[in-house]
Amino acid sequence: MPLLPKAPPATVVMSAEGYRIATYDHPAEPDAPVVLAVHGFSSSAYANWQATGWVRELARAGYRVISFDQRGHGASDKPHDPGAYTMEALVADAEAVIETYLLDEVTWVGYSLGARVGWHAAMELPHRITRAVLGAIPDGDPLTRFRVDEARAFLASGTPVDDRLTQAYLKLASGIRGNDLEALVSLVEGMRGGAQPDPAKPPTQPLLFATGSEDRILDASKALAAACQAGEFYEIPGRNHFNAPTSRDFRTRALEFLAR
Repeated sequence: MPLLPKAPPATVVMSAEGYRIATYDHPAEPDAPVVLAVHGFSSSAYANWQATGWVRELARAGYRVISFDQRGHGASDKPHDPGAYTMEALVADAEAVIETYLLDEVTWVGYSLGARVGWHAAMELPHRITRAVLGAIPDGDPLTRFRVDEARAFLASGTPVDDRLTQAYLKLASGIRGNDLEALVSLVEGMRGGAQPDPAKPPTQPLLFATGSEDRILDASKALAAACQAGEFYEIPGRNHFNAPTSRDFRTRALEFLAR
């Protein structure tokens, strides 16, 4: 008997530029409220949401879950052009998913990169996104320390990477089957220095921020939550940036927030 649930078949949604975005519609009652689940950097819809129990728990609570692999990830197209990776493009991909599925309103549940996209999507699509759970999102740009030059040299010739943060990103990305390291480095390069969450202009929807107690961005996440009039914060006990999505406490708190 398999230990992990089987991934549902993917339905392709086309981006504005013609990239294929793999989406997954998890069965629910016809009128069930929709949760749009958006994964983090170097992860996938399956790894972030289905293998960790989120899809199961959301379905039990009466939600229809639609998830998708962001460009550069999972079964979606993985362009190697850094210009293909901007915040505007990632938000547009999410909007294409919402429109293709003919969804009037969704609740956004995002983690890390998916939470950053969720912040901007909530700003751009306030008529579509009614509330959001934003896991492990700081203010500022967490990608500025990533050494693209060292990562490129490693991919090209195996030159050792000296920068510890860059090492960690590459190790994380290479440990997931099917990842395309060149596409993910291009994503970092393309998004670095781009649009960031602006505490002075936050979304107005109800927002639940949640970050692990062992995550280095904890204080920055709290500060971002405090800047939102309809924001609240939950500290995920005993979790860091990489294992917080598996936390039952996190899922329970998110479900309580969504049920209001």
